[in-house]
Amino acid sequence: MIIEDLQHLYQTYTGVAAETITELPSSGSNRRYFRLTGTQNLIGVYGTSIEENNAFLYMAAHFRKKGLPVPEVYCVSADKTCYLQEDLGDTLLFNAIEKGRTTSVFSEEEKELLRKTIRLLPAIQFAGADGFDFSHCYPQPEFNQRSILWDLNYFKYCFLKATGLEFQEDKLEDDFQKMSDVLLRSSSATFMYRDFQSRNVMIKDDKPWFIDFQGGRKGPFFYDVASFLWQAKAQYPETLKKELLEEYIDALCKYKPVDREYFFSQLHHFVLFRTLQVLGAYGFRGYFEKKPHFIQSVPYAIENLRQLLRDEYPEYPYLCSVLRELTELKQFKDELKKRQLTVKVMSFAYKKGIPDDPTGNGGGYVFDCRAVNNPGKYERYKPFTGLDEPVIRFLEEDGEIFPFLEHAYALVDASVKRYMERGFSNLSVCFGCTGGQHRSVYSAQHTAEHLNRKFGVKVVLIHREQNIEQIFESTL
Repeated sequence: MIIEDLQHLYQTYTGVAAETITELPSSGSNRRYFRLTGTQNLIGVYGTSIEENNAFLYMAAHFRKKGLPVPEVYCVSADKTCYLQEDLGDTLLFNAIEKGRTTSVFSEEEKELLRKTIRLLPAIQFAGADGFDFSHCYPQPEFNQRSILWDLNYFKYCFLKATGLEFQEDKLEDDFQKMSDVLLRSSSATFMYRDFQSRNVMIKDDKPWFIDFQGGRKGPFFYDVASFLWQAKAQYPETLKKELLEEYIDALCKYKPVDREYFFSQLHHFVLFRTLQVLGAYGFRGYFEKKPHFIQSVPYAIENLRQLLRDEYPEYPYLCSVLRELTELKQFKDELKKRQLTVKVMSFAYKKGIPDDPTGNGGGYVFDCRAVNNPGKYERYKPFTGLDEPVIRFLEEDGEIFPFLEHAYALVDASVKRYMERGFSNLSVCFGCTGGQHRSVYSAQHTAEHLNRKFGVKVVLIHREQNIEQIFESTL
């Protein structure tokens, strides 16, 4: 029946029948999309919610009049269940930045697409709100206390309870109310896209186009920034997030003055709120509707939450205690461990050969300590190792070890940071000297302690020739 209805619409609009009608992969909603080819390629949309369809049709027409990049709607069925819209191609922004998402190393071309997208966001939020009749929005005309509590309880019932974690509902509801109060400090007459993320942006002729905005309503612009930059599976590195935030603020200044301190303070709360809303959606779509894409996204959202909770949210003490407990649940910790970095640091003697890498990665660093003044050439230091006070004092008073390690740290730190961002699991760092007893032992010991202290990563330290092994557990 749907195919027949779309064919009828196509023929009504073009005057001829469509040559092919192919269903496209489904998204998180209940709408279905079809590509109709023939004299003109069009996208057919079928949706069971007339109210939601009406919201999209009104918004699309309004945004087109404002010159915003949204698909044009050409023809609508009498019962409003089907409509034909402009075919923007097949390239989602999410797919266009796939290499960056999977490696956390974004090319200049990928970054430019993200810059173009984030700079367009204030246009739809502010210019799009000019003359907009928010009564057409569905299911709510504005972001208000009711919609906030809906989303927070969506998280509570569809995700939190599904994990089996015990909590006191009354205390949680108290903090939900506090969060609502904080978020509503930012109410404004702007258009809030609500689901602004890379799956809802298409790329055509190297330019971003907005789709799936039918859930939008009047609301604060912070929400869309949080939604876009903290999208769970996008995995934007912190440096890229900061760069894109600056792009957004620069574009935002064309519409309103920006108090940077207040902006970042308030954004902090919206990121937490959006993360909880997303987990609620993942719980419902994944655990209840059994859609694998959403189940696969859960670990990324939990990791986002774990990172957020490193900062304080003193307004919501009980909520944060529950969320920290949530991130420590075995099912999420086990998933995290699979993606956590372990750094193996080893001291060795060159005369016995460079150590093998049993992980099979075959990479990492091997530093040659033999240019550093050698305490081993003095008889009184021969009974000791780089762990003993006489050798430590010799190396540190001599001073050559400090610039050597400073340069080694700079190289290794950069790799550890990037490996953590990219979800790599192993890095090897080896220090060699003549006998594997003094300089290499000192260097390996200090490097292991430095990495564990600075990054919180798990470090396995091995002094090969001394038959000593020590493990520094992760503090992440």
